[in-house]
Amino acid sequence: MIVLHSIISLFATAVYLFLLCYLTIGWARLKTPKTIKRAFTTKVTILIAARNEEDKIALTIDDILAQDYPKHLYELIIADDHSTDRTAEIISGYADRGVRLLQLRDNKVLNSYKKRAIAEAIRISTGDFMVATDADCRMGPQWLSCIINYHESNDLVMVSSPVTYFEEKTLFEYLQTLEFMYLIGIGGAFIGNKKASNCNGANFAYRKDVFYEVGGFSGIDELASGDDELLLQKVAAKYPGRIGFLKRTEAVVYTHAKHTLTEFMQQRRRWASKSTKYKDKKIIVFGICIWLFNLSILVNAALGFYNTYFFKLVLLQLLLKYVFEFTYLLPLTMFFKRVWLISLLIILIPIHVIYFVYVGILGNSKRYDWKGRNVR
Repeated sequence: MIVLHSIISLFATAVYLFLLCYLTIGWARLKTPKTIKRAFTTKVTILIAARNEEDKIALTIDDILAQDYPKHLYELIIADDHSTDRTAEIISGYADRGVRLLQLRDNKVLNSYKKRAIAEAIRISTGDFMVATDADCRMGPQWLSCIINYHESNDLVMVSSPVTYFEEKTLFEYLQTLEFMYLIGIGGAFIGNKKASNCNGANFAYRKDVFYEVGGFSGIDELASGDDELLLQKVAAKYPGRIGFLKRTEAVVYTHAKHTLTEFMQQRRRWASKSTKYKDKKIIVFGICIWLFNLSILVNAALGFYNTYFFKLVLLQLLLKYVFEFTYLLPLTMFFKRVWLISLLIILIPIHVIYFVYVGILGNSKRYDWKGRNVR
């Protein structure tokens, strides 16, 4: 029995290490595109779905209005999703600077409020290229021009760009930043390996005609989340070679880590809930393999109380996990210019094992709270 269990554990470990190698290679394949000076021609619509964001939305709007992209070639539409605070009032204060407020006022009960907000904003947009971000994000002045330069230079129908956390104040938030880099790297690595499957909706762009060509959010609108990855997978099925990941620091969007454990777990459960609708089954298998590897570590740790051999097996698994994740994460921390965060990996690894198994179970079995609503 011990031999059989050891073989299963080592096999799960080998599969996980193989996947990390795949990610490391995929990220390395992404080249930093050269900035080509050009006379821009693309009419852009920047989309934001906002709900109760009075504390931060003005900063986001100011950053977008400060973009160096030609003013006559972009518009900002913010869909206010039934906010109960001053969000709509703050947005209205920018009307004289061309910011368009779309207020959703109906009382129809939905599960995919954000998708509806984005779809309604696209419906009234005048741009040909949609650039989506969130109402609590920050970006530099070259953000938009960098994305459009990449889009025009490579004739892409969809562009995924990097997102990271900033302004951390606690160890918990710094650990989230490192773990979030892991997730952003997965999206970039898959695109680098020509298998686009993951992205982040806080920095996500696509052609409007392609959005309608694939049916928009139809077929994925019963889930609260998934306005990014599930849409990307629909587009990837039709245009597999025309989705890019913009590996430039000027294109990075900055947002904040969750302040409390409860907020963090709700967010991760929301992200995990999308996996049941993934069209690309390879991604589902990818996630299951990672989950099984982490589960094997927990099982071996429990068995160690009955036989110390399993403690040795756990130590081997954790050592290999550390070495390969260090190799994968180092280039990512270098890209985001936060190399020192890699020193937190030794703390993050045991925490990550426990939470990943936990979220993998709850993310597909229960409803969760999101912006004051109970959804699934």
